[in-house]
Amino acid sequence: MASTIPTYQLNDDTTLPAIGFGTYPLKGDDGVAAVVSAIEAGYRLLDTAVNYENEEAVGEAIRRSGIPRDEIQVASKIPGRHHGHAEAKQSVRDSLDRLGLDHIDLHLIHWPNPSVGRYQEAWRALVELREEGLVRSIGVSNFTAEHLARIIDDTGVTPAVNQIELHPYFPQVEMRAVHEELGIRTEAWSPMGKRQAPFAEPVVAEAARAHGVTPGQVILRWHHQLGTLPIPKSATPERQRDNLDVFGFELTEDEVAAITALGRPDGRLFGGDPDTHEEM
Repeated sequence: MASTIPTYQLNDDTTLPAIGFGTYPLKGDDGVAAVVSAIEAGYRLLDTAVNYENEEAVGEAIRRSGIPRDEIQVASKIPGRHHGHAEAKQSVRDSLDRLGLDHIDLHLIHWPNPSVGRYQEAWRALVELREEGLVRSIGVSNFTAEHLARIIDDTGVTPAVNQIELHPYFPQVEMRAVHEELGIRTEAWSPMGKRQAPFAEPVVAEAARAHGVTPGQVILRWHHQLGTLPIPKSATPERQRDNLDVFGFELTEDEVAAITALGRPDGRLFGGDPDTHEEM
C-alpha cells in the first residue's frame, strides 16, 4: 500500500507522502499498538508533538514495525513553552531522545502564541537545526499570513509546511491561497472535523454512493484534490486502511466545489484562532 501513496515535493526539495497518520492522543502500550498497525497498513508519515506526550510510543512503534527507518518520516512540534532560541533547540534534541532517532524528518512550531512574541526565535532555531542536520524539513502549525510574513522576512526562509485546522466546515480558502503563493504545503489537522464530521451531509453521502466508498474516504479524497495533506487519526486497523485507500477514485469538480461550499464562518472545532488561542 505504501508504494501507491503519491508524494508532494516540498519547497526544500524533500518529499512527503500525500497522507499522514495523526497520533494524538495515542499513548502507552495501546498507542504503540495503534501506530504499529498504521505502519503495517502503509502509513509512512507519522505526526506527533511534545504536547501529545507520546513521542516515546511513536519511536517504539517504529522499532517494532520492522520497517527501515529511512522509509518512515516523522514529524514533531515545538510547544509554546519552548519558543526561546535556546529552549527551542533543546526541545528538538529532547524530542530526538524520546523518539530514539538521530534526526526528525519534519519539525514544526506548534502554535505561534503571539502574546508571548517569541515564535521568531523558535523559527531561527529550526533554521539552524536544519543546517546542523538534526531536522530535514522545517515548518509551522496554526500560523496566519501575518505570522508567516514575519518569520520569512526575519530569516529569508519559508516554511515547507503549515499545518492548520482544515475540514469541510472550515476549508481555509484564504490560507490555502496564501500557501500557494508562498510555495508552502498545506497540512490539515482534524481533516474529517472530528465529532462534527459531515458524513451525513447530502453532498458527502451522495458522493460516497456514487463512487462506492465511505463518507470518510470522500472527505480525505477532497483534501487530496485540493492539494492539502490530511493527517487522519484512528486506532482501528480497518479504519486506518480505509483512510489510506483514497487514491483509486476521483471526485468530480462539482463534488469538490460542493464539499468546499459546506464551509461556515464559525466552522472551527473550538476557539482555535491563532491570533488569540495559545498553547504552552
